[in-house]
Amino acid sequence: MKKLFVVGLMMSNFVFGQKEKDTVLVERSLESFTTPKKQKPEPLSKKGQMFVFFGWNRAAYSKSDIRFTGSDYNFQLNNVSAQDRPTKFGIVYINPAWFTVVQYNFRAGYFIKDNLALVLGIDHMKYVMDQNQTVNFKGHISDPKYAGMVENGQVNLADEQFLTFEHTDGLNYENLGLEKYQSLINKKNVDLVWSYGAGIGFMFPKSNVKLFGNERSDRFHVAGMGTDVRASLNLVLWNHWMVRLEGKAGYINMWDIKTTLNNKPDKAQQDFVFGQVLAGIGYTFNTKKYK
Repeated sequence: MKKLFVVGLMMSNFVFGQKEKDTVLVERSLESFTTPKKQKPEPLSKKGQMFVFFGWNRAAYSKSDIRFTGSDYNFQLNNVSAQDRPTKFGIVYINPAWFTVVQYNFRAGYFIKDNLALVLGIDHMKYVMDQNQTVNFKGHISDPKYAGMVENGQVNLADEQFLTFEHTDGLNYENLGLEKYQSLINKKNVDLVWSYGAGIGFMFPKSNVKLFGNERSDRFHVAGMGTDVRASLNLVLWNHWMVRLEGKAGYINMWDIKTTLNNKPDKAQQDFVFGQVLAGIGYTFNTKKYK
């Protein structure tokens, strides 16, 4: 009798143990067929996300050689210095009717891959030649009045009679860039993301040039190209609102700057290196739905 009891107990343990094992196997099999839930992505991180940005900049420029050519002159001014021209802080910075007056930046970005965005940008900088400077002169001028302003291979620009030269409406750099993004801090309502990248585009300045007392040239024109490298810090609040601080450096080459209002072949050429710091606000959103 005892033997039968022991045998029955062993068989029951085997049956129930096998059932428990089978149950675990079935649960694991079901888990393998269960589709994992999509998690809400971090801001500025996933394919299909977008952002828009508007901000303001300060810029600095290297010295440049500017060559002027026309029917009766062909000369070059060497090592010409220039500055930007920021608008005095006031209501103009937040008034939509006047936003093009200030040195502004616009960005629209789309993530073509996780953490990789294609960014369309407009950099509205301002470039103003320093008037109070004496520069080296090389070339010839047929008009005796202006040729007489050249002394010992130099010309003094202070009185504005010889030349005024600026891109103030402005030095417009229309560019397309690629930017890589990486999360630094990821909390419930606060994200800090940094990016780096490069861009290339064309220069579309409205150049204000007055040479030899002629009527001032003041019109938009595709004058050349530019390229840049950039990096930024992006503070994203509540998954959408973005505060962006960006620095960039680049090279600009403009070989067709209009210097007269007519269709004469008069033009100027220059190239220089620039640096820019900008800050502003933006908004990020998803074009795909996440559960």
